[in-house]
Amino acid sequence: MNVKKKILDYGLLTLLLWSPLPAASVEEWAIFTIELLAAVLAGAYILLEPKPGLNPHLPPVVRKMRPVAAAFFGFLVLQVVPLPAGLVRLLSPASYGFRKLYAPGFDGMKFMTLSISPGQTIAAGLFLAALFILGALVLRTVVRGRQIRTMLAVLAGSGVFQALYGLFELSRNDPRILFYRKLFSPESVTGTFVNRNHFSGYLEMIVPLALGLALARMNMMTFGVKGFREKLMLWTSKGILTNVLILGAVVVMSLAVVLSNSRSGVVVLGFTVFLFLGLSVTAFSRTGFRQPWVGKTVRWTFLCFTVLAAAVGVGSTIRRFSVDTLIREDRPQYWANTVAIIGDFPLFGTGLGTFASAYGAYEKSASSELLLTHAHNDFLEYAAELGLVGFVLLAGGVLYLAVSAFLAWRKRRNPQARALALGGLVSLAGAGLHAVTDFNLHIPANMVLFAAVLGLTLVMAYYRKT
Repeated sequence: MNVKKKILDYGLLTLLLWSPLPAASVEEWAIFTIELLAAVLAGAYILLEPKPGLNPHLPPVVRKMRPVAAAFFGFLVLQVVPLPAGLVRLLSPASYGFRKLYAPGFDGMKFMTLSISPGQTIAAGLFLAALFILGALVLRTVVRGRQIRTMLAVLAGSGVFQALYGLFELSRNDPRILFYRKLFSPESVTGTFVNRNHFSGYLEMIVPLALGLALARMNMMTFGVKGFREKLMLWTSKGILTNVLILGAVVVMSLAVVLSNSRSGVVVLGFTVFLFLGLSVTAFSRTGFRQPWVGKTVRWTFLCFTVLAAAVGVGSTIRRFSVDTLIREDRPQYWANTVAIIGDFPLFGTGLGTFASAYGAYEKSASSELLLTHAHNDFLEYAAELGLVGFVLLAGGVLYLAVSAFLAWRKRRNPQARALALGGLVSLAGAGLHAVTDFNLHIPANMVLFAAVLGLTLVMAYYRKT
């Protein structure tokens, strides 16, 4: 194999394995490591000859994304380029007013930026560029079935390690996060993450991927095989031990999410599992069921299971999400303040990565003891930092890729492609749901995983399509 191709393949896997280990890569040195590795991989790809053959159906999708990506990063440049003070006052009166209130030497400023803290915007923009490179490399280099399955297996292995390590530390009297004493949530499973919600968000994206891999391996969509013996041979021919290990991994990761005591994590985990089952039923009814009673049995089993789970868990869910609890956590106040920021910076935002710098001016609670660094809602936070223009470009690009993958998945008849892509689609849906109540998509390790899953889902949706 070409040396540069090996660097690409193993480098991508190393990046995925590395990112969650140093406390989810929240420190600046860990973020720089991710950016550096992404740059090295990009260089290896540029020098690689011949380049991997891209699925012929993917280039049209990729080409449509180029102007969106160019416009988004051009927008970030606009946020940090010094502009005449009068122009900034015209384009973003709030940015001008913010500097007038808080910037030393404001009276002498002839030029200023739309971002209230351009240094933070540059840093956040560089990391997003690294994620863009990561997603593009997955799209262009993970082209074979073995590569897809290897990447999914590596992600499942990373998730299992996080779960088992978190469970191990939970059993200790003095829990740690690798080399450091665990100061936060010692009674919860967090793996190498500091925050239990971010830990559960990481595993929630991996569980559907593992389910999709297991489904593809077991080839459960081929229900045309008659007889118990033939079905058993079909299943075992795919490697029964590997299939059992993958499903065991799903159980272990799910248990870790439950024991993380993350309310959002438990709800999103349930959502992803039920969504996966529901879409599986839809897919099977179109391509797999040759006998009507099989489809009806699966549908009724799914319905009964859903009703039973809802009946058992509804009381606990209501208690954990009670209005009183939410009020004590002040999240509605965070969201209201963030909406106020969006109202003042509607078009160009405060600047990518500047939420913490802007929020203090909008905090109305005198009892707040900690400086809020994130809005606990990724959509609101990105809207506040990017404004309507930047948010539409960023969210629109992500949504376009996800919808393109979904539309391709709906038309697929290949069982393996259908199963693999289903796991990716459900993973993205779960991440989007969790983003409503937390800031997983501002945590570097989870952002790396999301970028890889987004690119991989598109690859899997077109896998073996001729």
